[in-house]
Amino acid sequence: MLSALDRRDRPPEEGAAAGLQGFAVDKTFLSSLKGILLETELALTFIIFICFTASISAYMAAALLEFFITLAFLFLFATQYYQRFDRLNWPCLDFLRCVSAIIIFLVVSIAAVTSRDGAAIAAFVFGIILVSIFAYDAFKIYQTEMVPRATEGDQQ
Repeated sequence: MLSALDRRDRPPEEGAAAGLQGFAVDKTFLSSLKGILLETELALTFIIFICFTASISAYMAAALLEFFITLAFLFLFATQYYQRFDRLNWPCLDFLRCVSAIIIFLVVSIAAVTSRDGAAIAAFVFGIILVSIFAYDAFKIYQTEMVPRATEGDQQ
C-alpha cells in the first residue's frame, strides 16, 4: 500500500487514462451501508431543493449547499480520494457534516411548513425523513469510528 507521499513522489504514468486512475469508483463502497446512506441523503437533499425552489426560494440555498457538501463526501469516499488527505480526521468531519445538516434541515423544515404551501409541506415531510437519515448516519459514525474500543488489556 502506497502512502500519499509515495504517490506524489512517483513520476506520472503514461497513457491517456493515467490521469483518471485516481478517480476510479469503488463499487463496493456504493453498495455498502455508508454508500447507500450518502446516496439517500443526496437524493433527498435534491428533492428538498426542488420543493423549496417551487415554493419558498429563500430556503433553497441551505438545501443546495448541503447537496454539494454531500456530493463532495460521496465523491471523496467512493473514489478513495480522501486517503490522500491523511492529516484530516475524516470520521469527525463526516460526523460534523451530519450534525450540521440535522440542525439546518430541522430549522428550515419547520420554518417552511409555516407557509402552508403544497411544495413547502412536501419539503417539510422530506426534511423530517432526511433529518432521521442524517441522525442515523451520525449515530453509525459515532458508534463505529469515534467511540474508543475496549481492548483485551482494558477489560481485565
